[in-house]
Amino acid sequence: MSSYTDLIERSTPRKIQYTVNPNPYAKGSVIVECGNTKVYVTVSVEEGVPPFLKGKGEGWLTAEYSMLPSATHSRNKRERNGASGRTQEIQRLIGRALRSIVDMKKLGERTVQIDCDVIVADGGTRTTSISGAYVALSLAVKKLMDEKLIKENPIIEQLAAISVGINKNGKAIADLNYEEDSSCETDMNIVMTRGGKFVEIQGTAEKNPFSHDQMLALLDCAKSSLEVVFQRQDEILK
Repeated sequence: MSSYTDLIERSTPRKIQYTVNPNPYAKGSVIVECGNTKVYVTVSVEEGVPPFLKGKGEGWLTAEYSMLPSATHSRNKRERNGASGRTQEIQRLIGRALRSIVDMKKLGERTVQIDCDVIVADGGTRTTSISGAYVALSLAVKKLMDEKLIKENPIIEQLAAISVGINKNGKAIADLNYEEDSSCETDMNIVMTRGGKFVEIQGTAEKNPFSHDQMLALLDCAKSSLEVVFQRQDEILK
């Protein structure tokens, strides 16, 4: 019987590019590109926290996600009457992911708002948003420290995310584009820390159920792919 590693067909992500600080008004900003997917991420910081945190000496971090009308093959209508269920789910994921690696007490009573706007969508928009948000947040934290608004870096650990899936051949592939995402029998979004701990795993069998070995192959595929993502983050943040 073959090892689950034999079930991995592609464990490298698409080409990753960062354009740093495109917005002079945001505390931190990047345009992150993963293949043809392109996301504009900005970080804003406001004094004060939501009512449930007042007086506790802790900060708060939240996120919003949106897709520009021309980001996909056919035009998306703007969500003027409130975020759709899909949009709410994605922005909650982004917020949860980033909160998992931030010490809110070191942030002080401030609110960090992360905005992820998809310029071009070719698969992996939520995972690209998370990886880009980590970079934008790191830039914002550096600025806060330079301005003496916070004394210590509240970021506990490096964070990134990637999509993986089982293709028609039953093999695991990393960083799915739109066509691969549409045709995969299983797709999964995985958020991890640099230390190899999982923050979130979202996986669904779209067609045939996946095996235990395929599950292990997906996790291993994601880990290998994310090493490349972490290295790119390091290069940019130097």
